Amino acid sequence: MNVETIAIGTELLLGQIVNSNAATIASRLADHGMTHRYQSVVGDNPARMSEVLRIAVARSDAVILTGGIGPTQDDVTREVVAEVAGVELEYDAEYAEAMRARWEARGRSFPESNLQQAYRPKGSVPVPNEKGTAPGFIADVHGCWVAALPGVPAEMIDMLDDTVMPFLREKGGGTAGVVVSRVLRSWGMSEAAVGEALSDLFTSSENPTVAFLASAGVIKIRLTARATDGAEAMSLIEPVEAEVRSRLGDRIFAVDDETIELVIHRMLKERGWTIGTAESATAGLVASRITSVPGSSAVFRGSIGAYAADIKVSVLGVPEEVIAEHGVVSEETALAMARGARDVLGVDVAVAVTGSAGPDPLEVETGTMCIAVVTPANVRTRTFKMPGDRERVRTYTATATLHQVRLALTDAG
Repeated sequence: MNVETIAIGTELLLGQIVNSNAATIASRLADHGMTHRYQSVVGDNPARMSEVLRIAVARSDAVILTGGIGPTQDDVTREVVAEVAGVELEYDAEYAEAMRARWEARGRSFPESNLQQAYRPKGSVPVPNEKGTAPGFIADVHGCWVAALPGVPAEMIDMLDDTVMPFLREKGGGTAGVVVSRVLRSWGMSEAAVGEALSDLFTSSENPTVAFLASAGVIKIRLTARATDGAEAMSLIEPVEAEVRSRLGDRIFAVDDETIELVIHRMLKERGWTIGTAESATAGLVASRITSVPGSSAVFRGSIGAYAADIKVSVLGVPEEVIAEHGVVSEETALAMARGARDVLGVDVAVAVTGSAGPDPLEVETGTMCIAVVTPANVRTRTFKMPGDRERVRTYTATATLHQVRLALTDAG
């Protein structure tokens, strides 16, 4: 079954409210194995709403509308659906009285404008709303099922799960199956490079499909399969996942919702090691991300913000001759900072960052960032040239630093 979603509300177009309903409905459709090809957002304008709905019912088996079924003058979804369907609105006197009784039972005065919510397109069936006063409805509009739900997420979700999804699944024959996605998270290659490495899989694999998503330096490879059940879907995904892993190697660091912080936390706990940081240009960003994981106190001991050169010398014990010979922004200084942090903090693993974040260059070109990681088994140093403004350089450097920790821990076994 092809299902389209339309969100109604000028406030969505103005950015005053985030359309979280779209993600919720999309997730439910995937769980039920229904095809979801189009999403639309339209303001509270009857003519534009009618235009969008006419297009939707002509190309889809079902449409889920959210918003516009409340008691105010701009709530015109009922009228628009009836107009597109070519039917009149009918008044549900029984629901009107039930609505009035609910208000009176709470000792509240009943606003007569609420009676607008007792109307629905003729021939449609109501969708009960246990959390609010606006009932939804499902109508047959020229052979397309149109389900209208409130825009309030707390109301919409229950109505979607309890009534709309079972209804659509029944109308679809109950054999839609499921859609399952596996997301592989990679770091260390650009989106273009990942795309080139996996281009033949992208073009040749139809089930599962292969897609790429870039986010703050992390490239996600999404594998999506359609099958009768979850186990069958995963059996389709597994060989493609294995091929992706074989090509990208240790650039794949996590799956699905797992983060680099969680990966590091797990690796440290497995080894029984603790970690600390010495940060100059990032000034605590790396430590903040490590400690964002609940239970991080089991592995994290502390951080030293060694911004000034004299602090690097007096607190971390960086030899003055190292700075004099190699400069503050150098792998040699970063390594000395990491070794000093390991001793001062009493940790097994220490990571240090020093660099020129800008906007004015410090010794070297802006964006030059040096990272060092010291573990009981090895030492790792790297220099990166980060693009963008100061905050982007700092943010990308924090991410790169965490991945250098991961790689150092991987090499340490």
